[in-house]
Amino acid sequence: MIHQIWDIALYKPLVNILAFFVSIVPGGDVGIAVIILTLLVKGALFPLSQRSIESQAKMNLLNPELKKIKDSKLSKEEQAKQTFELYKKYKTNPFSGCLLVLIQLPIIFALYYVFSKGIKFDAGYLYSFIHVPENINMNFLGFLDLGAKNLLGLAILTGVSQFFQAYFMPKPVATGPSDGSFQESFSKSMNMQMRYVFPFIVAFIAYSLSGAVALYWITSNIFAIGQQIYANKKKSLVIIDKKI
Repeated sequence: MIHQIWDIALYKPLVNILAFFVSIVPGGDVGIAVIILTLLVKGALFPLSQRSIESQAKMNLLNPELKKIKDSKLSKEEQAKQTFELYKKYKTNPFSGCLLVLIQLPIIFALYYVFSKGIKFDAGYLYSFIHVPENINMNFLGFLDLGAKNLLGLAILTGVSQFFQAYFMPKPVATGPSDGSFQESFSKSMNMQMRYVFPFIVAFIAYSLSGAVALYWITSNIFAIGQQIYANKKKSLVIIDKKI
């Protein structure tokens, strides 16, 4: 039952969209089709992910106010009430990031499954109005075999793009002198690992997978970087900063 839902709702639609793009791009270049498919998926999720990014930025800007509430002598109930009112005032939701992850994960897994199985279009998986592409060119731009693994160049680009994605993420706003608390130490440690350790892990994973997966990852990261830069420039965040 779950497998059927997976096929109908995610796997088959992505395979068919990819087959359509391969059939219309010049020379049946799978790499170009993968890029277009990735941008299509990221574009569809753009409104939700944009709200998540902006909400995270607002949360960082609200940290000083949240710390004041936490350090107050008020009861837990009153602190919770004031925290909720603060979120409501600035129209932010601390759980928006979790919702985005829950929605994106099945899509990411489906894309990975499509690419990891190899780009093979079985007529049994294609809709009646989608034809098997006549030309399926796995050599991206004529020289990079996306069906192969251990592509060092793509792995490095994947790690670099992951680094810059973490670099442009909203930074926690300091609420005062360091107190050496576990929460502060954990936050700093996670921030350092996301920026300097995780890109190496991502590069290693990309190196062990097919070039199509690495290309998807790079395209997705570049899109996320552009989206984050766009969010950082939004005037609404500047206005909130001034209010705080």
